[in-house]
Amino acid sequence: MKLKVFLVFISFIVSPFAYAQFTPYFENYSLSKYNAGNQNWGISKAENGKIYVANNNGLLIYNGLNWKIKSLPNKTTLRSVLAVKDRIYTGSYEEFGYWDYNEKGQIIYHSLSHLLNKTKSTSEEFWQILEYNDKIVFRSFQNIYVYQNDTITRINPSSTVISCSIVNDTLYVSTLNEGVFILNKQLQLTPILKNEIIKGDRIISISKYKNQLLLTTDLKGCFIIKDNDLEPANLPINQILKKHQLNTFSQLENGNLVFGTIKNGIYITNHNGEVLYNINKENGLANNTVLSVLIEKNETIWLCLDNGLSKIDLKNNISYYNDVTGKLGAVYDVIDFEDTIFIGSNTGLYYLDQEHKLTFIEGTQGQVWDLKIIDNQLFCGHNNGTFLVKKDEVNLISNYTGGWTLKKIPDTDIYIQGTYAGLVKFEKNEDNWTANHLGKTTNPIRFLEFENKQQAWAANAYKGLNKVVFYDTYDSITQVIDYKDKGLETDYNVRVYKLKNTICFKTNDGWKKYEPLIDSIVPYSFLNEKIGQNSDVVSEASTNSIFFKNNKGIIKLDENNNAKEVLTRNYYDNRIILGYENVSRLNDSTYTLNLNDGFLVFNTNHFFSTQTPKEPSIEQIKVNNNFVTLNTNIIDIPNNGNVNITISSPLSDSHNFEYSLSTDPNKWEKVDNENLVLSNLKNGDFEVLFRATNKSGQTSETKALKLHVLPPWYKSSLGFLLYFIAALILTGVFYFLHKRKMYKEQRRLQIELKREQQHLLREKNIENERKLVEIKNEALESEIQLKSKQLANTAIALVKKNEALLEIKKDLQINDGQFSNKLINRRLQKKIDQTIGNKDQWEIFEYNFNQVHEKFFNQLKAKHPKLSHKDLKLSAYIKMNLTTKEIAPLMNISTRGVETHRYRLKRKLNIDKDDSLTEYLHSFN
Repeated sequence: MKLKVFLVFISFIVSPFAYAQFTPYFENYSLSKYNAGNQNWGISKAENGKIYVANNNGLLIYNGLNWKIKSLPNKTTLRSVLAVKDRIYTGSYEEFGYWDYNEKGQIIYHSLSHLLNKTKSTSEEFWQILEYNDKIVFRSFQNIYVYQNDTITRINPSSTVISCSIVNDTLYVSTLNEGVFILNKQLQLTPILKNEIIKGDRIISISKYKNQLLLTTDLKGCFIIKDNDLEPANLPINQILKKHQLNTFSQLENGNLVFGTIKNGIYITNHNGEVLYNINKENGLANNTVLSVLIEKNETIWLCLDNGLSKIDLKNNISYYNDVTGKLGAVYDVIDFEDTIFIGSNTGLYYLDQEHKLTFIEGTQGQVWDLKIIDNQLFCGHNNGTFLVKKDEVNLISNYTGGWTLKKIPDTDIYIQGTYAGLVKFEKNEDNWTANHLGKTTNPIRFLEFENKQQAWAANAYKGLNKVVFYDTYDSITQVIDYKDKGLETDYNVRVYKLKNTICFKTNDGWKKYEPLIDSIVPYSFLNEKIGQNSDVVSEASTNSIFFKNNKGIIKLDENNNAKEVLTRNYYDNRIILGYENVSRLNDSTYTLNLNDGFLVFNTNHFFSTQTPKEPSIEQIKVNNNFVTLNTNIIDIPNNGNVNITISSPLSDSHNFEYSLSTDPNKWEKVDNENLVLSNLKNGDFEVLFRATNKSGQTSETKALKLHVLPPWYKSSLGFLLYFIAALILTGVFYFLHKRKMYKEQRRLQIELKREQQHLLREKNIENERKLVEIKNEALESEIQLKSKQLANTAIALVKKNEALLEIKKDLQINDGQFSNKLINRRLQKKIDQTIGNKDQWEIFEYNFNQVHEKFFNQLKAKHPKLSHKDLKLSAYIKMNLTTKEIAPLMNISTRGVETHRYRLKRKLNIDKDDSLTEYLHSFN
């Protein structure tokens, strides 16, 4: 029985099916994520990939990255939605119409309700919208409305309309009490089925099923329409649907059936109605009431729920075991032993029973590190020691705590375990296992690999790497060699693996390997380049297929060294146990990845599809917060302005955006969410490149947007126009000023010329006057010279005369006796004295002297008022440069008398003894 259960389980793993607590990958979108009403009534996908949801608060729009909400003008609840080409049709309370995008990327609502002839209030809601033969069909409970060419045709069935379905271009109308009708091309209803079995029940849908028509109801299960009658469909899902009330039905491309219920979430069955998955609140669905379902071509299912939205991914054949109770905790290892799945977690050891319900094994409370099958026995490395496991019982065989890893010594039946306290030897004696500590090292050993029978590499859980040498009997360790200084930059966080007979090390600085020839650790370029420096082994390293984890996802390296991506990060992000990632093998192609509160199951034989991101599109552009037209070739941006570019790629999965400017096309930077804001751009032309990228590192084709940043006003056309006008004005001003300056210059030159002429004339007059003065002065000088000569001659004549008179007088005195009359002699002598001292004669001399030496006497008398008449005479004679001998006769005194007089005059004039009297008198004019 156990084998059968296991084979069914493995069958589910290998096939694209799962059941019970195993679920495919799905993602919930809560109210806090999309920020709108809790109930979502309808969903549709547009050709461009955008998802539109009819929500309590309006139209929800999802572009693959973010949600937006748009409300109707009357703020009513949307009950239905359908995207057709570039329009999104919606139905609400007494209101239906369509939305489209204007040239600026803004979504605008257009009501069609005005086309109705509202003679009375219908108070109806539009619950369903379909595209039928190029027409749009709106369904309420009372009527069917067909919209085509801006006209509305109303069809009023005789009973409440429950649902409409299209099969092979035929529109089926299901009513509550009158059965099923067909809407023909003349828009008339033709009855095809009326059966009492379904009277009064909700008919959910009519669809094609195995070349027949399958009719589904809410509480009575599924039926086959055959010859206008009903036959119960023999589907195992029927009893479940009757219990949990069917609300919506869809089919996958592979024939699998999708049933959305009111009470227990969604069921996915095979084409025979056998349950593959049940996704409900218990295993993580946001809500159990499914209001609407959307099936995408890539095996993605969208669920509209009574409280939120969910998206289920079936395309990559990945399933999860989820423990929503929280009992399981963080899973560290999963193994299949004797047709039973055992799960080791931080809370203990568990197994899955025949119904895949989680069962705890008593006595295993605490951390489970390692599960390994040895000699058909299951070993459990535990925080408290090592156990042997038999179904729901355990037996402690080693009390050395912390059984991290258990490795077999090559070519022996002996095992060595790395524990919290060092290395422990396990050996089987008959049917019993014994455990012995090997001593030497008591450091925690988490990683252990054998290089050969006698030597092993042991890596500390935190710090340290050693080569351990064993005795031949393996009873103890002979040597522990520290390799810290043999090629390791640091011995922190070193992990050791034996990958295809090569001892490899994962370090903080990337991958390294051991080179025996030089007994040193060297960089391992193969793994660094093939997998990446930040990768790590997450599976048993001694197998042919080795699993690594890097920043892109889980990578499988096969025996031919081919790297294949088997999981992308989005499948385990936020659930993986960092530092303790572990991929466990269940069979040849089925593996598990340990997670918090469960594990992930994947099949390496199944082709893993990673969709290359699609070229992004530009949704909106705002320049300085103003929307601009999208089809503009070049976007103009004012100087110092900013541009906000909204981009999307709805057809891409798990993506983000990057951009690059033409100034540095090789530099790509991440776009914050979906909006790129550029500001402070230099003026000129730019090209912004956008691309989408996913977690696998794949990138889309680029989308280019040309920007033209306008120059500042002083560099713009307006600025140049202003410069031109200013230049004209300045030119005019300069011309006017130049003309004015020239006029002033001419006036100035004329005035200066006139002044110069006048000046020249004055100078000429002055020169003439000067020359005239010079002539006069020359005349005067000549006259003075003449007068000086005359004065000198007069003086000389007087001297001669006086000398002659003195000689005559002298002769008279000598010959006094010769005269008979002495009285006459004396009279003559007296006459001579009178002639020499004649006052009139002096006055004539003084007058002539003043004519030659003007102001001499005035200046001399002004400075020396006490000079006598005689002193003035002597001064005049000295001024005339007469000698003492020449002065004596003129003054009628002896030569000595003249010298005496000169001496006295010098004293009166206060002249120093050493100074010249002549020079002093010559200083006067």
